[in-house]
Amino acid sequence: MTGYEEGGDKGGGDRPPARDIPRSPFVRNARLAGLPLGFAGRSALRIGRRLLGQPDDLVTAELQRRTGRHLFRVLGELKGGAMKFGQMLSVYEAALPAEAIGPYRAALTLLQEAAPALPAARVHAVLEAELGKDWRTRFVSFDDMPAAAASIGQVHRAVWEDGRAVAVKIQYPGAAEALLGDYARLGRLIRLFSVAAPGLDVEPMVGELRERVTEELDYRLEAAAQQAFADAYRSDMDVLVPDVVTFTERVLVTEWMDGTPFATVIREGSQAERDETGLRYARFLFSGPERAGHLHADPHPGNFRRLDDGRLGVIDFGAVKHLPEGFPPALGNLNRLVHQGDWAAAQDLLVQEGFIRSAAPADHAALASLLLPVATPSAAETYRFTRAWLREEVVQSFDWREGGLVRRFNLPPSYVLVNRVIGAATAVLCQLECEIPFRAEALRWLPGFAGPEAGSPVAEPRRRQP
Repeated sequence: MTGYEEGGDKGGGDRPPARDIPRSPFVRNARLAGLPLGFAGRSALRIGRRLLGQPDDLVTAELQRRTGRHLFRVLGELKGGAMKFGQMLSVYEAALPAEAIGPYRAALTLLQEAAPALPAARVHAVLEAELGKDWRTRFVSFDDMPAAAASIGQVHRAVWEDGRAVAVKIQYPGAAEALLGDYARLGRLIRLFSVAAPGLDVEPMVGELRERVTEELDYRLEAAAQQAFADAYRSDMDVLVPDVVTFTERVLVTEWMDGTPFATVIREGSQAERDETGLRYARFLFSGPERAGHLHADPHPGNFRRLDDGRLGVIDFGAVKHLPEGFPPALGNLNRLVHQGDWAAAQDLLVQEGFIRSAAPADHAALASLLLPVATPSAAETYRFTRAWLREEVVQSFDWREGGLVRRFNLPPSYVLVNRVIGAATAVLCQLECEIPFRAEALRWLPGFAGPEAGSPVAEPRRRQP
């Protein structure tokens, strides 16, 4: 199975007809507003069918199936921030009750691996603008049918002029306007959220998000990040990152990589395969800052593959955070303090780092509810991640009552992407339902976790024989 396809689908199946990205904010808002209206209309149809005597379970299943397909179609066609939101939902479905999310899981999974694609003529126009009128001479062959289509670009399979199989990532015309416009609307939603969480310092957080999103639109930055990872993990026993071949601001050509999408591993993988894949996924995310100087900041399943030899393949580096000094030591220190039950020191650290904007003493039980979901997996030698555990922890950690700790909680700008990675990666591990030696990875890669007295050298990463 090729690394950029789900089940060999190349534009057919559930993928809607090709069309350009809607650029107008009025059109985009209307399409998003149509989601609940469409659901209301289908609900009315459901009532009518029930009155005509059709079985309730069949009518409900049809409603859910059609709603899921509508969700995929609208978010996929809008692309930009709207589709990224759908991809986020696809990650966090592990935290939602099965009876609520189950019928829509297939539609959300499609957003990880496929989306409505642009017509070939539009693709050729971008290639001509970026690579020149003679762009076809750079390729031995170029497949006009995309292998994958995502939020701001789509990938085509081709053969480069030197005979290498390559993936050609092409940014959609209008992707910048769509993505930045959607995130502006997201910023307004975050500002509304601050009513429930008065401790949230919204403006710096929105600014950090916008800056990172703007970087994602420049494929030259992505090329630099991907090559940094490719060099850092070259000949690694656990991870493969394809080399960059060439790039411009809106076109990125990298070596092609075959592999099985995470969605397939989650759905069909054996327990051993899911355990092995989960370990390598966690190890890659943990080790990136120390080994490559960057944190891979978009850990949704569509960006990862299980290769035939068991290694983890990584194919998208549009969202990264520059961490040349490795992870902030506060993360490891906080985990250690939680395991020690030193809640006073944990609170002091949260205040010092800007997570809590008031030094007023916090209830230790409230602190435990907030911090244990992050620290629990590293408490024992191995941990089994499950959807049931994640659902329970999400419910336990939020207390919105007046004076509750969540209402004092803040997310400092420097931790926005780090927090996103921790949350999303935990959800993906729960989708895999894997059991892995998580504590060993935390000890190996998180500064401060082993304690200030720890001074033993870190083992060298495993290397493949040349």
